Amino acid sequence: MVRIALDPTPYHHSHGLLDFPDVAARLGFEHLQLTPHADFAPFFRYPKADDDLVAALKKRAADAGVTIPSLLPVQRISSPDERLRVAAVRNFTRVIQLAVELGVPVINTEFSGRPELPEESEDAFYRSFEDLLPIIEREGVRVNIDPHPDDFVEDGLEAWRVIRGLNSRSVGFVYVASHTFHMGDRARTLIPELADRLGTVYAADTFDHRRSHGLRYISNPPGNAARVHQHLNIGDGDVDWNELFEALRISGFLEREDALIVSNVFAEDEDADASARHQLAVLTELAGGR
Repeated sequence: MVRIALDPTPYHHSHGLLDFPDVAARLGFEHLQLTPHADFAPFFRYPKADDDLVAALKKRAADAGVTIPSLLPVQRISSPDERLRVAAVRNFTRVIQLAVELGVPVINTEFSGRPELPEESEDAFYRSFEDLLPIIEREGVRVNIDPHPDDFVEDGLEAWRVIRGLNSRSVGFVYVASHTFHMGDRARTLIPELADRLGTVYAADTFDHRRSHGLRYISNPPGNAARVHQHLNIGDGDVDWNELFEALRISGFLEREDALIVSNVFAEDEDADASARHQLAVLTELAGGR
């Protein structure tokens, strides 16, 4: 049965890293995805956790009765700047080591390239995985990738083609519901094609920026390249949750033991506890149980 995990980002500035398992347990979650944190694996920088911190985090999670099924690092593995790409490979290699030490089987991440340089970014992505893939496969971890808005690949189908090109079952796809409208709004057709290469689903709502003939949002100057989206409570946006979960159900995702759904609302920090409880209740109902 699918697992539902908490993304603790709303608590990053109010709680310490070691408190996150207790926060998750207090809110009713049995699982926790670790997201970029200054004490563990910050955005784009070398991870800061040592053996003692890893051991302390493992103990706190065990004491709270919470598992950590996945890590989320974000490194510039597709950067056209070779210096940044090489650093990202080094940083990501350390993240893999941390995952192994923590006993975490899944790493969810992003392409982290540049949309204005798509060919150069794709080339950098494949060069990075020439180094990373042997380590990933040797250590037995699964890496899933999210085509994030403002990346070199944003469309969901095209992202799947890029991932498929690696020719490794150790690399899969993250379907982010709040990126639905940047990915082409194709849950019904994309999820069946992903099949068991869909590793993780992120659950938060968003508005469809394409509505009102492109004027749902107004940003200046007109025509700028901003990728606006939200991570709202389920029900506060335009995502068709019934369609998404029907596609997940038909594909068999909800019955897989390794399947993971992560609640990742970022717009409700002032009411984070109520938001997290709402998310857990709705996702449990949508998934038909935990």
